[in-house]
Amino acid sequence: MMVAGIGSRKGVSARDVLAAIETALETHGLAMTALSALATASLKQDEQAIFSAGRELALPVIVVEDAALEAASPRTISRSDLSQERAGTPSVSEASALAAAGKGAKLLGPRTVLGPVTCAIAISGDAA
Repeated sequence: MMVAGIGSRKGVSARDVLAAIETALETHGLAMTALSALATASLKQDEQAIFSAGRELALPVIVVEDAALEAASPRTISRSDLSQERAGTPSVSEASALAAAGKGAKLLGPRTVLGPVTCAIAISGDAA
């Protein structure tokens, strides 16, 4: 399973989210078709652009609960003081991707930042 974790500022557009996903995938030499799901933190569950991007890509959007986000946080690569303060994790996109990809998941690299959106790609332990 390959998951794109999404973090964003409030009020981003679906185009912003899609561009960040595409950029993150290109960084790792991957196509959009490699993705199994999108993921984000529960505090982003009202951010419609993330769900619109999921619908456009025909991918489920997994909303990661706070406890799972916190459990995945020590395995993040990037560190944002603002993310830590507001979301309780150093990287919403990285922790979301790791938590949604399941036990043994690993990040392909640090999050990609494209304007107001961050995207991190994680693969499940069984895909490694």
